[in-house]
Amino acid sequence: MSKRPPDAAPYADLTPDRMLDAIESVGLRCDGRLLALNSFENRVFQIWLDDAPPVVAKFYRPHRWSDAAIQEEHDFTRELAAREVPAVPPLVIDGRTLHKHGAYRFAVFKKQGGRAPEFDRPDVLEWMGRFLGRIHAVGATTPFRARPALDIASFGEEPRDFLLDGGFVPEELEIAWASVVDQALDGVYDCFERAGDVASLRLHGDCHQGNVLWTEQGPHFVDFDDARSGPAIQDFWMLLSGDEAAMGVQLGQLLRGYEQFRAFDERELNLIEALRTLRLIHYSAWIARRWQDPAFPAAFPWFGTARYWQDRILELREQIPLMNEAPIRPV
Repeated sequence: MSKRPPDAAPYADLTPDRMLDAIESVGLRCDGRLLALNSFENRVFQIWLDDAPPVVAKFYRPHRWSDAAIQEEHDFTRELAAREVPAVPPLVIDGRTLHKHGAYRFAVFKKQGGRAPEFDRPDVLEWMGRFLGRIHAVGATTPFRARPALDIASFGEEPRDFLLDGGFVPEELEIAWASVVDQALDGVYDCFERAGDVASLRLHGDCHQGNVLWTEQGPHFVDFDDARSGPAIQDFWMLLSGDEAAMGVQLGQLLRGYEQFRAFDERELNLIEALRTLRLIHYSAWIARRWQDPAFPAAFPWFGTARYWQDRILELREQIPLMNEAPIRPV
């Protein structure tokens, strides 16, 4: 584990009373009930009101995003909603979507129900593809200015250096892990070179099943907290599962819907395994950065053990040959 002294827990002062005071500070009357919702990065609660349906409040992790970056997230979701793309934007209260109470910044959202999508159904995947096509058509119109891009430096090289410099990798595995990460990053660079100069656009950024809710009206995203700029394929590859043949079928179904609204550059298929590799490296660094937050040791008790890092070494060794193979093709 890290040799550095732990930082103060970022949410130590976010008591239930403070949360309710924050909501009432923007003119909403709480009845005292709240329920924690699943979120590690931020703190998200359903809060019941006296005279209106319950709302969802997101308290942003201190120091993660600038105010400008959070506002870009809000503006993007509001732009999508204005074009009738089913995203869930924050509520505008007193002309603002981003609010402050004490040390915490927060936003309030309409409570949106739904169920997990059934991605084993072809019609659901095609519908999801249409949804992504509409999001990306809007995302391509203007760039993010305050939010970062998904690139090799920030998702691969910097996380590698952070983990090594911080002493998170057990000493007996440090050389092996560092070596395999360097080989994996070489493969990532090769994939990006094969893909060439692909377009970058505003993305959801963390497009997996857990961030999609499904209703009779179709899918909607409930969390754009990781929105950033990058290639369109970033919002596809986490929806694929199974062997290569199964993923080819799934990709074909997604693209049949997607291309009804936006053309897809097939050169981006070269990036699927590269983006998966970057996420594996970035994920370990994400846990390490949050270790001072009591929620993380409770949720990831195996982090820092030799077994954890041995598994990470094996994952990356498996990724290296995959990045050298021909990319998955849509069927």
